[in-house]
Amino acid sequence: MSAFVSGAASDVGLLRERNEDRYFSDPERGVFLVVDGVGGHAAGDLAAQTAVDVIRGSDLSDDDSVRDAIARANNRIYELSEERPELRGMACVLTLAVVRDGRITIGHVGDSRLYLIWQGAIRKLTSDHSPVGEDEDAGELSEAEAMHHPRRNEVFRDVGSRRRGPTDGDFIQILKCRFRPDAAILLCSDGLTDHLTAAEVRNIVDRFDGDAARVAAELVDAANEAGGKDNITAIFVAGPQFRGGACATVESTRPRLSTTRVRRPLRLGRVALLVCGVVIGMLLWMVARK
Repeated sequence: MSAFVSGAASDVGLLRERNEDRYFSDPERGVFLVVDGVGGHAAGDLAAQTAVDVIRGSDLSDDDSVRDAIARANNRIYELSEERPELRGMACVLTLAVVRDGRITIGHVGDSRLYLIWQGAIRKLTSDHSPVGEDEDAGELSEAEAMHHPRRNEVFRDVGSRRRGPTDGDFIQILKCRFRPDAAILLCSDGLTDHLTAAEVRNIVDRFDGDAARVAAELVDAANEAGGKDNITAIFVAGPQFRGGACATVESTRPRLSTTRVRRPLRLGRVALLVCGVVIGMLLWMVARK
């Protein structure tokens, strides 16, 4: 999987004054991280940056190290808020993906997301740790209803609001899955998924032509065009054999066209032989009658 390509984009959106999203992308190590600051005036951007600083310097070699890195980020954010009263309440949500040896290890807290795109389908792998997200995952709300729900941005898991341990229950969600060479993943903040459905995300990804950064930028632009009410961040990672749906359609059409060109002369030749045979038969019949 060393040949995968990745690209990232982040934007403040149309309504916010500052960007509290942060991301970290290290393709050589296979480490990708999206962090969304929580707390607004309570320095959500500092919480997000602290999480990035702690996690990017971590080992991340296995499940335990992923848990440990997120827990250490949590406790560092909490310590900063305890030291400075003006920072009380700052926190963040995050999604961390470590790609290694054809596998993805995901560490997740909150309502940022990771999608897997494979064979034309898109699937959300992470759970939204929020009341609305739980109802959507349970099928009690449709995607459209969840996107427009007034409690959409409430979360019941975060990184930094209180001291936590790496194995605490209801804290870090760890997921593992295969990362096939012809698959892709998308990590994003809720500023993207509050405006774009999974189908709309897939349609943009389908235009992938080898430029992962362009896909990330197009996703962010589309979310802004749809309203841009929040900060928006996306990291797109494509396997070495991943092809966008549009490119795949063009490629799959080419052999069918060439096959058609070969077969047409053959069909015309058979018709000509048949006509000649009929004509010769009629001539022989007429000679025989004479």
